[in-house]
Amino acid sequence: MDVLSDAIAAVRLGQPSSSRLFTRERDWCTRLAPYSGAGFHIVLRGSCRLLPDQGDPVTLGTGDAVLLPHGTGHLLADRATDTPATTRAIPFEQWRAAQPNETDSGAGGFEVLCGTYRLDRRGQHPLVAELPTVIHLPDRIGDHRELRAAIDLLALEADQRSPGSCIAVPSLLDLLLVYMIRAWMRENDAGLWSAALTDPVTATALRALHSAPAAPWTTDSLAAETGVSRATLTRRFAGLVGRPPMGYLTWWRLTRAAALLRDTTDPLPTIAEQVGYANPYAFSHAFKKQFGTSPGRYRNDREPSAVDR
Repeated sequence: MDVLSDAIAAVRLGQPSSSRLFTRERDWCTRLAPYSGAGFHIVLRGSCRLLPDQGDPVTLGTGDAVLLPHGTGHLLADRATDTPATTRAIPFEQWRAAQPNETDSGAGGFEVLCGTYRLDRRGQHPLVAELPTVIHLPDRIGDHRELRAAIDLLALEADQRSPGSCIAVPSLLDLLLVYMIRAWMRENDAGLWSAALTDPVTATALRALHSAPAAPWTTDSLAAETGVSRATLTRRFAGLVGRPPMGYLTWWRLTRAAALLRDTTDPLPTIAEQVGYANPYAFSHAFKKQFGTSPGRYRNDREPSAVDR
């Protein structure tokens, strides 16, 4: 797998969820509490303001997408809503229940697609941790065509009334998450991980480690894979990733093991072997050092995921 796919897979729990809302109210304001996962909104009609608990307000227009990768609490409000009205914000579930079940094909009104992704932050990849509080992706002609295609398909399927929609919608939501993060990374090269994935040496090394994490990598073999010296590899990699190649490999192996403990019923020796540990005792020792608990206890304390359903 590639780094972004691995980063998402390491933290994702179960299936995402979404709901489509329409209102003709004026001066509405709803509150979405902080969430342990990630949330998103796509404006299908009209405009609104998003006011995060931390950060500046964002104005959203038709076609705009916004991702809150860290589940930051926020308000959604009618664009014309004044500041005092935000103190009377209605909890989102209550506001949603008060809206009509059917959309209105007439002019005007506000329509939005909202959704959440369940995430296990214990195995959070630094690529995800580096994302900003709010990712706003305006609808601009020619920008992020794959994201626009996913949004259009999702808007068609979101009512989940067509045959197969119950399968199509979660798959489209997964695509949406990847496309939103990818779009942000393309537009923002200031982050270390955006730079790491575009640096030829570091990106090649990361692809190799993520493609075969259980392989008996050494700094020498990884340097040969990237076509540079040990010193060059270590300097470039550590400068962008924040740790040397073998340190990152150890961290990623154990992070991957944590996801396997959470999502599968595989025995510990099998998981240890899958992430490059021939000795289960060495694996358990390394795992406890990174996560502060044994693999068995970690599995028992895991959050519910697809394996539990």
